[in-house]
Amino acid sequence: MSGTPFPWALVTGASSGLGVEFARALAEKRINLVLAARRDGPMHELAEELRQRHGVEVEVEAIDLSEPGSAAQLLKRLDSRGLAPSILINNAAFGFSGDFIAEDSAKLRAMLQLDIVTLTELTQLFAQRMMAQGSGSILLVASLAGFQPIPYMAAYSAATAYILSLGEALNVELGPNVKVSVLCPGLMETEFLNVAGYTIPSPMIMRRTMLSPTDVAHQGLRALARNKPSFVAGKVNRIAAFGNRFSTRHLQARIAARTAR
Repeated sequence: MSGTPFPWALVTGASSGLGVEFARALAEKRINLVLAARRDGPMHELAEELRQRHGVEVEVEAIDLSEPGSAAQLLKRLDSRGLAPSILINNAAFGFSGDFIAEDSAKLRAMLQLDIVTLTELTQLFAQRMMAQGSGSILLVASLAGFQPIPYMAAYSAATAYILSLGEALNVELGPNVKVSVLCPGLMETEFLNVAGYTIPSPMIMRRTMLSPTDVAHQGLRALARNKPSFVAGKVNRIAAFGNRFSTRHLQARIAARTAR
């Protein structure tokens, strides 16, 4: 680690989609970066782009965060390099759709490990150090799906509801010195939907709700800077999330089932 005065941020899930845009947005602010994801090729390409364009330092850590113990392993690697990020962007996640009883158990376990366990462990490990130092920022990426039960994406929507609840609680528990915010995107132009096997119900829904990951990343970082407990990206998505307050969760699930199957 060089003697630059710029802070460091860790971005998980930094090989594609929203993670890439978080890295670009942070580099624009002259924040040095640690990129973490399974695929190191795309991260090395991104790292070189950011070094050339913004003059920041970028380190790459290829790691499968869906493996048990990966959070502690990643922190150990950072310690060995003398890196102490003051910003954590907990973005790595995946989901899938289909009949719950037909889901592959190994795939389900990996999703829960990544989306819940590793996210929680990374958050705790970094929060401990940030509290000891008296400052820090943590952004947890959940989803609009966390605001309601979604049949045929039951485990994923439940996982994002967990992230939303965890982050909003930690915003109070760790504040004001350590900022914690939860970003809840809706549909985005990323490979996440392909991996999840999710089909957009109609072109109208796509036009009205689909967001660019670039815009979502900037909105998320602004919410974190303002220490918002949670933030839903996109006006239509915010209306949808707010509207859930006026219906029963059973009704929400019945409606969601029509579009998720």
